[in-house]
Amino acid sequence: MTGFYDNAFADMTETKTWMCLICGWIYDEAAGSPEHGIAPGTAWADVPMNWTCPECGARKEDFEMVQI
Repeated sequence: MTGFYDNAFADMTETKTWMCLICGWIYDEAAGSPEHGIAPGTAWADVPMNWTCPECGARKEDFEMVQI
C-alpha cells in the first residue's frame, strides 16, 4: 500500500535528463554514460565540472534540464 508520503518521496528521488544545447545529446541520470566514464545513477550535480559532451565537446554549463 502506498500513501501520500511514499509518492512525495518518489518525486524527490526521480532522476532527471539533461540536454546539450549545442548538439542535443541527452544525459539521463538513471542510465548515466558508462561509455564516457559516468556510472548509472550519477546525478548531474555529481558529474565532474571538467566533463564534456561526448558528441560535440560542449561544457557541462552548456546543458539544460529537460523533461522527456
